Parts: sequence; structure tokens; C-alpha cells
Amino acid sequence: MTAPHDVTAARHDVDLARARWRKSSYSGGANDCVEVAELGEHAAVRDSKDISRGPLRFSTAAMRALVSGIAKGSIDR
Repeated sequence: MTAPHDVTAARHDVDLARARWRKSSYSGGANDCVEVAELGEHAAVRDSKDISRGPLRFSTAAMRALVSGIAKGSIDR
């Protein structure tokens, strides 16, 4: 059984054809940021410089845990 924040629990067959990608408002506009798409119970993250590499897919629980950890400072460089 996987934890709700386990990245491996995210489905990899999610259709990204109609994904609405959004870039951080902190992006410098030089295409040097990541983009995120909400996909119902999943989320995808991709490198805006090289979208051909394909996105990373996460469960929404894993995405929340990641963002929360970054905001709390428990995830650093």
C-alpha cells in the first residue's frame, strides 16, 4: 500500500492533451520556470524550457505535501 503523498501512486495514463498549463507569477518571462497543470485528482509539472521531456505526474496529495514542505522551509536545496 502506498502513502497518499507517494509520487509513485500517481497515474501515468492521465490524458494531458487538454491540460491547462500555468506558469508561476514569479517567472521572469524568459521561459525559465516550471509549469503546473491540475488534472482532477492529479497534477503535472513540466519544465517550461523543454516541454518535450514530458511532465512529472503527482497525486494532488503529493503535490500539496511538496508545496507545503517548500512553504514551511522543510525542503531546501
